[in-house]
Amino acid sequence: MTEMTAEVLTEVRGQVGFITLNRAKALNALSLGMVRDLLSALLDWQKDDRVLAVAIRGNGKEGAFGAFCAGGDIRFLHKAGTVGNPELEDFFTEEYALNYLIHNFGKPYIAFMDGIVMGGGMGISEGGSARVVTERTKMAMPETIIGLFPDVGGGYFLSRCPGRVGEWLALTGDTIGAANAIAANLADGFMPSDKLVGVWEQLGSEKFANGAAVQKWIESQYVAAGEGAIGNLAHIEKYFALPTAVDIVTALEKDGDEWCQKTAAVLRKRSPLMLEVVLEQIRRARDMTLAEDLRMERDMVRHCFYLRPGQSETIEGIRALAVDKDHTPKWNPARVEDVKKEDVEAFFKSPWPAHSHPLATLA
Repeated sequence: MTEMTAEVLTEVRGQVGFITLNRAKALNALSLGMVRDLLSALLDWQKDDRVLAVAIRGNGKEGAFGAFCAGGDIRFLHKAGTVGNPELEDFFTEEYALNYLIHNFGKPYIAFMDGIVMGGGMGISEGGSARVVTERTKMAMPETIIGLFPDVGGGYFLSRCPGRVGEWLALTGDTIGAANAIAANLADGFMPSDKLVGVWEQLGSEKFANGAAVQKWIESQYVAAGEGAIGNLAHIEKYFALPTAVDIVTALEKDGDEWCQKTAAVLRKRSPLMLEVVLEQIRRARDMTLAEDLRMERDMVRHCFYLRPGQSETIEGIRALAVDKDHTPKWNPARVEDVKKEDVEAFFKSPWPAHSHPLATLA
């Protein structure tokens, strides 16, 4: 593979390690190879005293920036999950280890979250010290659309959004822009997209005394993002605090407000089982460390593919969205009213003893 066809491009310029996700045709969706390349580069740079900080961006179809990362490679997940490819297990174990490393990197990690930042794209940016958004940012954790849950540490960072914003984003998969991302504590600062190339280049030519100086310099480049209040916050706080997903859906449906009606209609399209699983995930994660949350999510994702042989909500959801593209998933059960509590609880029982867990070494 030549450098220009490599899916992850890395270089050190000056005192900064630079990463460009280079899978533009797939909106930089993460493959197992990309996860491994990212882990390798970051582990090298973490030990290298000459590298004071790391910056990461995506390549768009028109060149640098414009698309950060649309998540994991869901077609690979569908195929691997269908045939029992062991690389499916490797993908999630190594991806979650990567997410953990970024949160605990110990040096400034600057994520240029321009364009689409969804799912796995959030996993490789939310742990950063400088999470930069632009007017083109489209941020979401849309996993319930495919019968999955907001993984890659989603339980950890969504549960730490203000109030019940995390529950709302996790269950609906709604997309937010830059100002709302900052208001939700999912981004740190705003830059106009036409400024990004200049900042990226300057990062590699400036002389910095230490990592803290890199962080301070990046923060000095932020500008006001405009109106940042999250709309319909009163409704979010009222309804997404309810005990169960079925309570949330039915209460929204009884409210005549247009936003409530639209939100209820969105939730009715999601996997009923995974709505209840996701709500439980967010609530549990509020009291967990990142390592505990990632271990829980590793248990959950194993169950998403293998707990119910031939009845995986995730395989069915990906089939409907990305494989057959009929957009009519056959969820089981079909209605949130019919989800059994024991079926939800099964997702939170680890298939491994603690000492043999794939992420046992996370502190």
